[in-house]
Amino acid sequence: MSEAPSEPSVLFATQGGVALVTLNRPLALNSFTRQMHSQLWDALDKIEADTSIRALVITGAGRAFCAGADLAEFDFEPGPDLLKRADPGPIIDQAFNPTVRRLQALRVPTIAAVNGVAAGAGASLAMTCDLAIAAPTASFIQAFSKIGLVPDAGGSWFLVKRLGLARAMGLAMLGDKLSAHDAKEWGMIWDVASEGENCLDKAMQLAARLAQMPTRALVATRHLLSEGASRDLDVQLDKERDTQSALGQTHDYIEGVTAFLEKRAPTFRGN
Repeated sequence: MSEAPSEPSVLFATQGGVALVTLNRPLALNSFTRQMHSQLWDALDKIEADTSIRALVITGAGRAFCAGADLAEFDFEPGPDLLKRADPGPIIDQAFNPTVRRLQALRVPTIAAVNGVAAGAGASLAMTCDLAIAAPTASFIQAFSKIGLVPDAGGSWFLVKRLGLARAMGLAMLGDKLSAHDAKEWGMIWDVASEGENCLDKAMQLAARLAQMPTRALVATRHLLSEGASRDLDVQLDKERDTQSALGQTHDYIEGVTAFLEKRAPTFRGN
């Protein structure tokens, strides 16, 4: 089911130093279309250009976070070239993979406010963000095996990184629903909102906290931690050294140390 043609499929707003991006196809459980990816990229462009923005929260409109790819975008009409028309490879290459890469390279920390079901690439999207806060009723589903596919949008990478091979294999092969509380216990997400607490409010509060912190150091931490497992220790030690040296040239490093020595709260600028 589609939304009204005039309704944007991605909403963008700012609150202080925090950008709020809302996936806005609630009738389709915020499943991704090509247009939706394009509008998300436009929002990311705004964040890159506006240095007053120092954190991002992504959430979903309605009762779902994101149900993955909108299968209505695929052409399954019987007839010639069915296999070519139904091939998921092009949309993965042209839409989902660029979205994952852009979020991982974004110059500000990112938080997913998982307000409902996160299925397929929707679960991957939540894991692509640096932190995820889920509603108590939210759930995560690796739906790919149910339609003869494999985890995509980084899912096969994030699952093993966050959960370990045994749990990643079980979720990916069986396609069972994982509750928000189990997702936290297993290490898929950072936290679950309390009963009666709005997960978006909790995510925005956390984002406001991050927005007052040294932005470049936070993003450098993302890269060091996510890439570290693929390096040996000697290479990682050198990478840590080089990153520290680069950050040592920033305002926020000088401010942080000066504030510590002067026994006052630092005022970070994000640069």
